[in-house]
Amino acid sequence: MAETTIFTDFLTELEVPHTQGYSDEQFRNMPFKSLFGLSKLLKQYGVDGEGLRLSSPGDISRLEPPFIANTGGGMVIVNGLSGGSVSYLTQGEVEEMPLDEFEKTWDGTVFLAYPADDSCEPDYKVHCRDIFIGKAKKWGLWAGVVALFLYLFISNGIYRHVSTVLLTVINLAGLYLTYLLVQKSLKIKNSIADNVCGVLQAGGCDSVLELKAAKFFGIFSWSEVGFTYFSVSLLALLIFPEWIGYLALCNACCLPFTFWSIWYQRFRAKAWCTLCVSVQCSLWLLFFCYLGGGWFDGVFPLRIEFFVLGLSYLTVLLALNRILPMFDNSEK
Repeated sequence: MAETTIFTDFLTELEVPHTQGYSDEQFRNMPFKSLFGLSKLLKQYGVDGEGLRLSSPGDISRLEPPFIANTGGGMVIVNGLSGGSVSYLTQGEVEEMPLDEFEKTWDGTVFLAYPADDSCEPDYKVHCRDIFIGKAKKWGLWAGVVALFLYLFISNGIYRHVSTVLLTVINLAGLYLTYLLVQKSLKIKNSIADNVCGVLQAGGCDSVLELKAAKFFGIFSWSEVGFTYFSVSLLALLIFPEWIGYLALCNACCLPFTFWSIWYQRFRAKAWCTLCVSVQCSLWLLFFCYLGGGWFDGVFPLRIEFFVLGLSYLTVLLALNRILPMFDNSEK
């Protein structure tokens, strides 16, 4: 979920029914982020308010939270006054400060709000319905994906052999790892990716992904290549299990890259990308599964299916390279 604004935080403290997306958008579209503008916006929610400048800093203890106070660091929501301390919300985080220290940074300006019993976001029920429909579509999509996955996994007999079960699991893991890598390369914030990347070296993933060598032929990022490889391999395994020998051959062709990647991180970049190393490990795990399952037998002579598989990798890679720049946050 996106970070909330001071407006939605204030509505929450006031217990005024609202939806975060709509209310945040209304606040961000305000021409001037001022107490006057906030007062006009609250009017649309049926909430009266007034701004005051107190003559004495000590008068703040006579006010009833929640209210907005203007400080040297910006506007904060005071939601508690007790025991000589002030509890307040700033950028969605709850903080606490001794009252005398808070009075030093506070400029004496406050904004008080008076919600009525029927105070509510305009068209609140409509917005709630839209949110519910959006969530239902999302969960419906995932339910469909899982149902199709299970159908293909069972109907094509993937479950009958230990090696094919392991191949499915490792391809899924590799797909998720490269998905995290794609997000890192697009500067999309993901706490899971940040935590994983810090295992071998803090900031290592960012350092490696910024290098020119992080692009294949200077055109395709290695994260795109990896995501393409695992996604196409997984789909081919589920839909065309008879192509497994060619999947094994494609996997073997990828292994020299793993040596280069480890060498480059160790001696040239002098930084370790935990996600990249994990992907290299996934490729070797796939190789041992193909080898242990005997799936390299009978690969030659090559038939048309091998070249169709190669064309599938190339087509998906070109499509990803075309689509992903639309989500790039590097310059935002």
